[in-house]
Amino acid sequence: MPGEGFTIKSIRNLLRSPSIKQRTWKKRKQDLSKVTLEKVLGITASGNCGLACDPRSGLVAYPAGCVVVLLNPKKNRQHHIITSRKTITALSFSPDGKYLITGESGHLPAVRLWDVAERRQVVELQTHKYGISCVAFSPNGKYIVSVGNQHDMMVNVWAWKKDVVVAANKVSSKVTGVSFSEDSSYFVTVGNRHVKFWYLDHCKASKASAPVPLLGRSGLLGELRNNFFFDVACGRGSTSDSTFCITSSGLLCEFDSKRMLDKWVDLRTGVAQCLSLSEDLIFCGCSDGTVRAFSQVDLHFVCTLPRPHPLGSDVSAITEAR
Repeated sequence: MPGEGFTIKSIRNLLRSPSIKQRTWKKRKQDLSKVTLEKVLGITASGNCGLACDPRSGLVAYPAGCVVVLLNPKKNRQHHIITSRKTITALSFSPDGKYLITGESGHLPAVRLWDVAERRQVVELQTHKYGISCVAFSPNGKYIVSVGNQHDMMVNVWAWKKDVVVAANKVSSKVTGVSFSEDSSYFVTVGNRHVKFWYLDHCKASKASAPVPLLGRSGLLGELRNNFFFDVACGRGSTSDSTFCITSSGLLCEFDSKRMLDKWVDLRTGVAQCLSLSEDLIFCGCSDGTVRAFSQVDLHFVCTLPRPHPLGSDVSAITEAR
């Protein structure tokens, strides 16, 4: 103002001085450090690879944009892992539940390994170009497999403790599921008219200085060759030689040790999207919230689980079956 010794130019110079900038940035950092994510509402999983459960602790992990939600269903309590600016498309727990791997979408996506207890990043691998559709840990905990989307077309196996890719190959189909065998000697990918067994030579992979080619063999689909195979799970224990798949049209299929389609059953549902194995049962997730259970030994139907109640219903007020 006139007579007070200040001009517009002098005020601008004062605001541009380093001391003003430093104080403003310091205050901004202090304000940001006070902001914490308390709760996430909603989920952005686009398929069965976007949901994982630790069988030991019961902890459930799922994506919400670029955030991984770690939900304890018993205590109804959330913890969060803020990953990056890219959307999370796939995740999976390690066999011991100590680690979680995530896959991203977008340009040059990364496979990231996280310490679940400390919620910090341990390893980052950036070999895919356009997006990651599936990730999985090997049962022995040594390897991680990541499958790119239909534009990326790459299958990578890496030894995460050494932070190196040990084997790789291309895949031409859209892949929606992956599962390791019990002995970690091979894994299976499924997708659109696609069931493929990938074999890993542990000796060559550990000694090679560059990634070795993955040996892939297609499953013998027979008359079901035109189906969309949505999810896969390799057998355990007495059924370790078998591989179970589910088709989007509602068929539960079993492949034998020779990759041949041995038998299948009709789930009697419009759409089937996922399956999970227990010690002796196969649980198939179908449309309308229907879950059917089958025996692993002979695919014999066991039961249909009760459907979840509608959102907002007071279960305690229900006095009789409907």
